[in-house]
Amino acid sequence: MTPVTNVIICGTGGQGILLASEILCSAARSAGNDVKKSEVHGMAQRGGSVSSHVRFGDKIYSPLVEKGCADLILAMEKMEGLRWASYLAPSGRLVACDLRINPMTVNTGLAEYPDIDAIMIEKKLPVSLVPAVEIAGELGNMKVVNVVLIGAVSTHLPIGLEHWHNAVRERVPSKFLEINLEAFRRGRELFGQAETRRTSRQVNR
Repeated sequence: MTPVTNVIICGTGGQGILLASEILCSAARSAGNDVKKSEVHGMAQRGGSVSSHVRFGDKIYSPLVEKGCADLILAMEKMEGLRWASYLAPSGRLVACDLRINPMTVNTGLAEYPDIDAIMIEKKLPVSLVPAVEIAGELGNMKVVNVVLIGAVSTHLPIGLEHWHNAVRERVPSKFLEINLEAFRRGRELFGQAETRRTSRQVNR
């Protein structure tokens, strides 16, 4: 039997969380898995929190990942990654975009944005920060940040490369296909380099 894999994708409205989860679900199905997905949109149009739970394996009965059971958390923003960190399994991993998005309370001066890197280090979280925004900028399209991140985490999930490529082709419009395939490739190649970034180095000591 194929063991169940539990993934949470989180971020804020407009970051492409739903497309990222659709690509993951399509890739998992292409690889022969039963797949269940659950989404929480929140106040997505106002930049509020958005999350998607994805579970796949031989047979899946519930779409929700329980606390302490996530094999992987993919965060499109660092604070959102920290918010969901309690869902990580003991052997799980947090992969986060090295990006700060101020909540409304910070923008209005009612709160301060915390030192996320320091908190992650203090909590000894198994985290990798990925400069996906930088890569998307180099590709000339900031809308592919989510696919860069999907590429980065693809090596940590039991899904073959051909299934990922099939999923991107299935979910991305043809006129944007080539840049998204390149974004996926850059993210997949980048992940090993991301492991050496400052936060990951200190957390893993």
